[in-house]
Parts: sequence; C-alpha cells; structure tokens
Amino acid sequence: MAGSASIAYEDSRIAEKVSSGNWKQWASVALLVYLLLVAVSLIGGGFKLAAGDQAKELFAFATNPIVALVVGTVATALIQSSSTVTSIIVGLVAGGLPVEIAIPMVMGANIGTTITNTIVSLGHVKQGEEFKRAFAAATIHDFFNLVSVVIFLPLEIMFGFLEKIGVYLSTFMHGGDSVSVSGFNFIKPLVNPPVNFVKDTLGSISPSEMIAGVIMAVLGVVTIFVVITLIGKLLKVLMVGKAKDILHSAIGRGPISGILSGTGITVLVQSSSTTTSLIVPLAGSGVFSLRQIYPFTLGANIGTCITALLAATAVSGPFAIFALQIALIHFAYNVIGVIVIYGIKPLREIPIWAAQKLAEAATKNILYAVGYVVSVFFVLPGILIAISQTMGW
Repeated sequence: MAGSASIAYEDSRIAEKVSSGNWKQWASVALLVYLLLVAVSLIGGGFKLAAGDQAKELFAFATNPIVALVVGTVATALIQSSSTVTSIIVGLVAGGLPVEIAIPMVMGANIGTTITNTIVSLGHVKQGEEFKRAFAAATIHDFFNLVSVVIFLPLEIMFGFLEKIGVYLSTFMHGGDSVSVSGFNFIKPLVNPPVNFVKDTLGSISPSEMIAGVIMAVLGVVTIFVVITLIGKLLKVLMVGKAKDILHSAIGRGPISGILSGTGITVLVQSSSTTTSLIVPLAGSGVFSLRQIYPFTLGANIGTCITALLAATAVSGPFAIFALQIALIHFAYNVIGVIVIYGIKPLREIPIWAAQKLAEAATKNILYAVGYVVSVFFVLPGILIAISQTMGW
C-alpha cells in the first residue's frame, strides 16, 4: 500500500509539474516544429539549388513507363516534394507529355516523397527502441507505396484502367474556374524568410550555386537531427493526460479517423513529406503505435494530391483536359491504393511486416538503414533504367 501511495504521489507531482510549465513546453514544441519545417525546406531548396535546371531535365528521359517511374522517384527524392513534382508533371502534360507516360511518374513521386520522413527518423538513431519505432513509422509509408506500384503499374500498362478513370472523371470538371495554388499554401510563406536568408547568405559567400545547395541540404539534415532529439524529449513529458487524449482522438480512434486526419492536415500544408515527418517523432516517442501511424500516412498520400488538382484547374489551352486528367488520376490512384491494399488484410500486413523487419535490422546496424535509402531511392532506379535500355523498351 505504501508503495502504491508513493507511486501515486510521484505521478501527481509529475502532472503538477507538467501543468505549471505546460505553455512554455508547448511553445518550445511549436518552435521546434517550425524549425523542422524550415529544415525540410532547406533540404529541398538545397537540392534544387545544387541540381539547377538538371532536376527538371530528368523528365526528358521518360520514354517508357519504367523509366517514367524512375524519373518520378528520383526527381521527388531530389526536390523533396511530391506536390512540386506532380505539379511539374501537370504542366508537362499541359505541354504535350503523353498521359500514359505521366501516370508512372506520379506513381514514382509517391515513392520519392518518402525519403524525407526516412531521413527524419534517423534523428532517433542513438535511442535504440525509439529509433526502431521511428524508422518503422517512416518506412511503412515507403513499403505501402512500393506495394502499390507493384500491383497497379503492371495493371495500368496492360489495361490502362487509371487513364480511363481519369478520362471519365475529367469530363465532370473540365471548364471549371481557375484556382491559384499559391493562395492555399500558408506553410511556404512561414518558412520562406529563414530559407531565403540562408540561401542568400550562402550565395554571397559560396563560389558556386552547387556548393551553396549542398551546404543548405547538409544544414537541413543537421537541423533535423537536433530538432528531433529535442522534440522527442519534450513529447515524452507533454504526452501526459489530456494532450495525449486530444491527439489520440484525431489519430488513435481508428483507421478512418487516421486517414481523414492525415488527408486534412496534408491538404492544409500541401506536403505529405511535411505531414509524415511531423508524425515520425510521435511514433519514436511511443505516443502512437505503428498500426495507428499507418492509416495517417495513407491519408497523407491522398491529401498531397490537392496541389496538382489546383494546378490543373489553372491550366488553359488545347492540352488543359489532359492536365486535369493526370491530376485526377493521381488522386484516384492514391484512393484506390488505400481501398485495395488497406482493405485486404493480407496486403495490409505486408508494409507493416516489412517496416518492422527493416527497423529491427537497422537498430542492430545503422548500415541497413543507409543501404536501404541508397538502394531504394538511387541504386534500384539506376538498375531499372539499365534494364529498360537493355531490353529496348
């Protein structure tokens, strides 16, 4: 009894301590989240600055569905934004790029965008079990998108079902009023000032844009490591009582609630990379389980389609209908993927199993994590391109 009373007294002291300094700690979390957003933008801006126009020139190599898939993956991994890449693809389709080539590109964009949250999870690398949870939460998004491509790309090549869906849906929307994408993005104006400051500062002291871009990207990665370490410590204290209940009411109630939450938040920030990167520290801290995170990341896949849809409505000219088609195809592809893969239990379990196994291996040896990132996002795409050229596709 005395032991129970002592534990209860200690718990009450912790709760009282959390309550008294609550607003300061939440303010610190808000600041760290802002720094995380800035860090992600630094990485993307750094890659774009280092690559220059060469990043966009990647799209010129897409001569068949396999290469198109690779181009979408690598371009998004470099630019660090599937929203940006799919918007570029919409523009290319409006300029005459065939829809059948654009479809594998948007599939690849889904894969490429997951590199950001995988990098974020590496910030937990020194914490053992915490790293295992964070890395699994990050890579479950990867494996879902890989499974989706394995299932739907062959079907699309054989039957063109996504293209047919795009044609059907576009007939209902074509001719609508134009909408400006920039007016919906409130995150970009928030992070632009510090990112532009770093970019301008490095530009004034660096001998080349490529070097400045590399430094920006490295600075972003280092910032992520520092922020994740600090935010993880704060969340362990803050996720006591009502704060935890509020988050669980949005994400932890069930799959539907998780999917809707991921969709809604991603629509607001227009970046699935940002959304999933913010949830990884919560998984690492043990606030949410892998199965709770899973539906949230699927919602992020759906929510990220809003940018391309808005971009498509602003396109005019003879190819405007095709631009709208590819944007709707991206949306349909992500929704159908969630319904089929998450709806069928054996398929649903594949990303969970793969993420857990990889996380266990990476916890024992960090080289597994590094090898995974390099192979999935860079080596495997290179192999696929070589095979397609050898086979004369």
